Amino acid sequence: MRYLLLICDDPTAETYRPEDDNISDWVGENDRRHLSVIGDRLRPAQDARTVRVRSGQLLVTDGPFAETQESIAGFDVLECADLDEALERAAAHPMARFGRVEVRPFWPMGL
Repeated sequence: MRYLLLICDDPTAETYRPEDDNISDWVGENDRRHLSVIGDRLRPAQDARTVRVRSGQLLVTDGPFAETQESIAGFDVLECADLDEALERAAAHPMARFGRVEVRPFWPMGL
C-alpha cells in the first residue's frame, strides 16, 4: 500500500542540527528495502499559489491555503506492507525530530 509522508516544519520541535540530519541514510534504507516511490523537498510556502474556481471564475492567490507557522517542506511516497511499516519509516526520518511527519494512506480511485 502507498503512503504519503508530508514532511513539515514545526517551530515547537528540537532545534535543527545539521550533524544529526541523516536524510541520506534514511533514503538509502528506503531504497535498499525497495520502499521509495518518489520524494523531494518543496519550495517555501511563500512561493506557493492557491487555485480556486468559484462560479466559473478562476481565482489564484499568492501563498498557501492556510497561514500557519508550520509548513510542508517536502514529501515522500513509500510503498509499504502496512501502516506499521509506514510509521516505522516516518519515525526514522530526521524531520520526525526537527519538525513532524504526517502519514496518510493513499485512497485509490474506485475503492
